[in-house]
Amino acid sequence: MKIATFNVNGINGRLPVLLRWLAESQPDVVCLQELKAPQEKFPIAAIRDAGYDAIWHGQKGWNGVAILARGARPIETRRALPGDPHDVSSRYIEAAIAGVLVGCPYVPNGNPAPGPKLDFKLRWLERLVAHAGDLLSTGAPVVIAGDFNVMPTDLDVYKPERWVDDALFRPEVRAAFHRLIAQGWVDAVRALHPGERIYTFWDYFRNAWGRDAGLRIDHLLLSPALARRLAAAGVDRAIRGLPKASDHAPAWIELANHPASRRPSPRRRAK
Repeated sequence: MKIATFNVNGINGRLPVLLRWLAESQPDVVCLQELKAPQEKFPIAAIRDAGYDAIWHGQKGWNGVAILARGARPIETRRALPGDPHDVSSRYIEAAIAGVLVGCPYVPNGNPAPGPKLDFKLRWLERLVAHAGDLLSTGAPVVIAGDFNVMPTDLDVYKPERWVDDALFRPEVRAAFHRLIAQGWVDAVRALHPGERIYTFWDYFRNAWGRDAGLRIDHLLLSPALARRLAAAGVDRAIRGLPKASDHAPAWIELANHPASRRPSPRRRAK
């Protein structure tokens, strides 16, 4: 089973890139963020023509999340993060697919920081930590895959010293992410590439892509039941270099049908 997360940065404007990647990579499950499309503008016909069914939570503007399933129907279990009935932003959706519960978050950016946007991000992350703990307590196989807008360590940013005051790298933001990991979640890409600089985002400005001045902010977190099946993980970074591409590249994992009898050997990420 191959599961991926991809911040498409506008699903309709980037649809040709998304469809090309789906055809080439053929993931079984895809979590999408930053649809930038209201509910009625989601391109479900094109997605179905590509062999996928989908659920989505659209919103005009910068938000919007979706879960795609190849040759299967995702069964929606939740379309909002619990804990704040006044939060109407479309930043979380969840579904059951082929015996796996899939959560798709799009964590707020939080900039400029400090300020109300950072405060909202920290409250949102606390709600995510609480919900993730509830999911973990079920013992079910769960993956939380999405754009966390967090660089967990210095290894996840090209020049850490330039990001110390940014809302993606502030200590309190990273601390919230580490509280997630401390619950028992496994950061899949980092688990198989413990010392490698792997990025999932390159800004459009200052030739960030050409300089490989990237960030790793898109993550796939696995519950223990799934972590035992982890066989491979990586980033399809070549997608970022296509014309009219998103500023993110898809991150992915492959799960074996049965738990591994030994720790899997790291596989090089896709180029």
